[in-house]
Formats: sequence, structure tokens, C-alpha cells
Amino acid sequence: MLVAIGLALCSALGLTLSWLTRAAPGEGTLRLVVDPYEGRAELASRLHAEGLIESPRLFALYLAVSGEVEPGPHLLARGESPREVHARLARAPRRASVQVTIPEGHHLFQIAERLEARGICPREDFVAAALSRATLNELGIVRGQSVEGYLFPATYPLLVDSPCIDVIRRLVREMRRRLSTLGESEVARRRGWQEHEVLTLASMIEKEAQVADERPLISSVFHNRLDAPEFARRRVLQSDPTSAYLCYLAPDEVPACAGFKGLVTPALNRDPKNRYSTYVVEGLPPGPIASPGEASLFAALFPAKSDYLFFVAEGGGRHRFTRTYAEHQRAIQGERPEAP
Repeated sequence: MLVAIGLALCSALGLTLSWLTRAAPGEGTLRLVVDPYEGRAELASRLHAEGLIESPRLFALYLAVSGEVEPGPHLLARGESPREVHARLARAPRRASVQVTIPEGHHLFQIAERLEARGICPREDFVAAALSRATLNELGIVRGQSVEGYLFPATYPLLVDSPCIDVIRRLVREMRRRLSTLGESEVARRRGWQEHEVLTLASMIEKEAQVADERPLISSVFHNRLDAPEFARRRVLQSDPTSAYLCYLAPDEVPACAGFKGLVTPALNRDPKNRYSTYVVEGLPPGPIASPGEASLFAALFPAKSDYLFFVAEGGGRHRFTRTYAEHQRAIQGERPEAP
């Protein structure tokens, strides 16, 4: 009898240890706030509903014998074992600061992935907050459909397990601070542009430019097209990066986004439902397409003085700038400009 009981206990212990160390399926992170008055069973049920544990009953029993959890916010990871989940919940909510770099030209979905990877806040929560009308109203972004373009790219010390809205507030505040230091622009004043239009053009420059000294020239092409008699019938800016943006924001709206792998196609440029394509819409797209850096902000406000209307990539990150459509076609074919 004693042997049988011992074997049964060993078997139960083995099963318990197996359950404790077996990871639940799934991936990604989740920000979960533990209420100080929440019971073990209630917490275990919430964890189960979020896909973090497989057995809420066993987890509640484990909590009873292994100690309490710390109330407050926690960043939890799917795909971990019950023991690892408890370890995250048992420690005081981490408020360590980590350095996070937001690269120039990243759109909000890339920023969300970077923040999640650094343990700042979950990607889905960041995207939801970035698209929320409540967020836009709070921040006074009246023209935009999201905070896209308002998130200044830089290196920030950020607290892990942060509310996503706190991160958004900080990045938007920095963008507006940088923009305010650049001073008044006669070009923006003449066009009646506010920050939304400036950020939109700056984001286009950011995505087009690969060489720093070309930013003001690229800006001049877009400004010239808005003014040139040649484009009086249709003020199209024809910037390829704008065509790709809706494939990240709302791919179901654009049939040409089917199978999108990051490359702009002629079909994306021409799709009449692509409201961000500057081959389809006149003037600027509805809003920014990425986060512009300070150099692109400056270029949007203070373009170079030129009479260029076209540019095309010619290798090494540089572009050929031309004045007429005929010159542009020759540049596309790789022909060198004629000697004067």
C-alpha cells in the first residue's frame, strides 16, 4: 500500500512539474494590470482567457502555494510556462528605463514592433492607441487619421511596461518641439500649411531621400509641381512611397495591395481606390506616411531653389534631377545629360 501511495505521489509530482514547465502555445506580448483585490481564481481565469496559461484551476492552486503576485501593470509574454508567467507576476512591476531608437522613416507599425521588442508596450495596444480618435482629440491632431508622422524619430529612454499612450504623448511632444525650433517658413505661410501638411511633405522627403544633401532638392521638386503651369491640370506629385502606405494602414481598401511584399508596383500607383497614391490624388496625400527626421522637416519648410520637376534613382542612393519630361525619360533610360 505504501509503495502504491508513493508511486501515485511521484506520478502526481511529475505531472505537476511537467505542467509547470510546459509552455502554452502562442506568441506576442500583452500588458495586464493586476488588481490588488483580485482573487486567485479570477486572475487565473483572465490569464487563461488571454491565452497565457492552459489550466486556470491548476494555476490558481499554484498561486495558493507559491506566493502572491504584485498588483499593478505587467508585460506578459505568450508562449511561456506557468512558472515563467508567475515569475513575471510575482516581481514588482518593472520600471527600468531602456534606450529605444526610433529610426527616421519608420511608420507607426514598425515603431510598434520595435517598442514591443524592447518590452515597452504591446504592438497591438500601440497601434490601437495610435489610430484612436480619442488619442487624436487629446493631442489636437484634427486633420490626421492617426498619429503617423507626429512621432519624432530619435533615441529615447523609455520605461518598460509603459502605457502606450504615454509613449505616444512623449514622441508627439518631441516632434512639435523640433518643428517649433525651425522657425517660420515663407513657403508654408504662402500655401496656408499647418503642421499636418508640413509633416506630410516631410515624410515623403524622408522616404524618397537616401543622401542627406538631396533632401532640399527633392523638396523643391514637390513644391515646383504644386506651382508649375505644366501641372496646372492635375497637381500630381507622383511619389512612389505614398502608394505603399495604405497597404500597411488599410490593405483591404486597395485591391492592388493583394500580395504586397513591400515593393511599389505600377498597379499600386494607379489603383483608383488607393487614396494615398500621389499618382491618383492631387497634391499631398491625406497625411504623413512615416516619421520624418529634423533634416526632412527643414527641407519641407525651406526647399532648395530650383526649376526641377522630376527625379529618378541612378544608383548609390542618389537621384538624377531634370527639368522636362523628355529629359526625365532620357534619365530613366540611363542616358547622360547633353553637354551645354
